Amino acid sequence: MLIADIAGYTRFMKVHRVNLSHAQYIVAQLLEAVIDAASPKLRLAKLEGDAGFFFAEVPPDESLASHLDRVRLIADAFRRRKTELEIDRLCNCDGCVQASQLRIKFIAHEGEVAFQKIKRHSELAGVDVILLHRLLKNDVPLPEYLLMSEPVTSRASEAVRDKCTAIEHDLEGFGPTPGFYVDLEALAPAADAPYAPSFWRKLVGWVAMTWRSLPYFLGLRTPCEGFTNLGAIGEGKSLPPYAGVVSSAPPPAARKRED
Repeated sequence: MLIADIAGYTRFMKVHRVNLSHAQYIVAQLLEAVIDAASPKLRLAKLEGDAGFFFAEVPPDESLASHLDRVRLIADAFRRRKTELEIDRLCNCDGCVQASQLRIKFIAHEGEVAFQKIKRHSELAGVDVILLHRLLKNDVPLPEYLLMSEPVTSRASEAVRDKCTAIEHDLEGFGPTPGFYVDLEALAPAADAPYAPSFWRKLVGWVAMTWRSLPYFLGLRTPCEGFTNLGAIGEGKSLPPYAGVVSSAPPPAARKRED
């Protein structure tokens, strides 16, 4: 199981319909790039606001090396799409300007799950799914990383294990839990792919963003609903109803991801 978690919209994001709607669009674009890069090795189980929850069924005697290599491809796709959005930016709202600060982190765990059918949707359930989500609240001192549980690390390639740093977390309901993290820069160094700016491409991108943001502008949908990494928005200000779940978000250090 793998969670790709996008963070970076944190301080002083003004509470404004345009900012939040454009933030929703940008994260959606980045998640689309992540989902495309994860396929076909990893299947999307669920979108969780600003994160994607993926899984793969791997035989016990098979190495996880090829699946962990997919993390590098996902990180590359995320960075390329973020660069494109930054170069093609026409809007100067907080949501668009802060897009360059967005980062991605990965949490990986191996275990047993149950497929739970709810109406037409199948969801993954079980103790190991809970543990995976508990690991989102961790003390890894890096902005972008791959955090692996002990079972995943034991089946990783030697090249990945050599880059690992051990860490232990005291997880609610699980107690002391060992883990190992890798800096994404060591796993997937950022490559400066040439991407020439184009006014017409910027214009088309702005029109597409405006069109897809209309439901949020009109109040038909709530922008950034379910985003757990949006952080403190407009400190000291009361939030309007359309700010949705963001309105009660505590500071990042005190916030805990729910399963």
